Amino acid sequence: MRVIAGKARRLSLITPKGQGTRPTTDIIKETLFNMIQNDLDDIRFLDLFAGSGGIGIEALSRGARECVFVDSDREAVRCIYANLEHTKLISQAKVLGYDYKKALRRLRGSGQFDMIFMDPPYSEHLESEALDLISDYELLKNDGTVIIEMTKEGQINALPEGFIIKREKIYKSNKHIFIGKETVS
Repeated sequence: MRVIAGKARRLSLITPKGQGTRPTTDIIKETLFNMIQNDLDDIRFLDLFAGSGGIGIEALSRGARECVFVDSDREAVRCIYANLEHTKLISQAKVLGYDYKKALRRLRGSGQFDMIFMDPPYSEHLESEALDLISDYELLKNDGTVIIEMTKEGQINALPEGFIIKREKIYKSNKHIFIGKETVS
């Protein structure tokens, strides 16, 4: 796994040992970032269920101002710190080694995010609950985007009031769902 573009381009990243994380492949990561590249400049990014931190690091490398990384696994947090040091992006990062509920609660009141990426364990179906907390704690800007990585067959059980699915990008085995707030005219 590596950083694809930007100031940390071509630098390799380490991944946590074991089966606890599932890094986004370089091909899928490149496709995702080609779709969002124009929205990354000077934004605040949240990498929820961050694993190795590869998505948030890519966002920082491509122009995000700040990224908060959240993962409850100690080995994942160790990898995130190592990858941030290696890419020299640590000064733009904050790492929270908590489960997503506690981390989102702690982020309440600390400012909103322009973009939130979440890649929860596929089998645990945590997407709807995480979206509810993001909504309840007002963590997403009005024009912000939540991107969820899930299995190709996966579904969002329910969206918080005022949130809509804006787009889906389907790959061979998984997909990205882009969610935003409804605009009131």
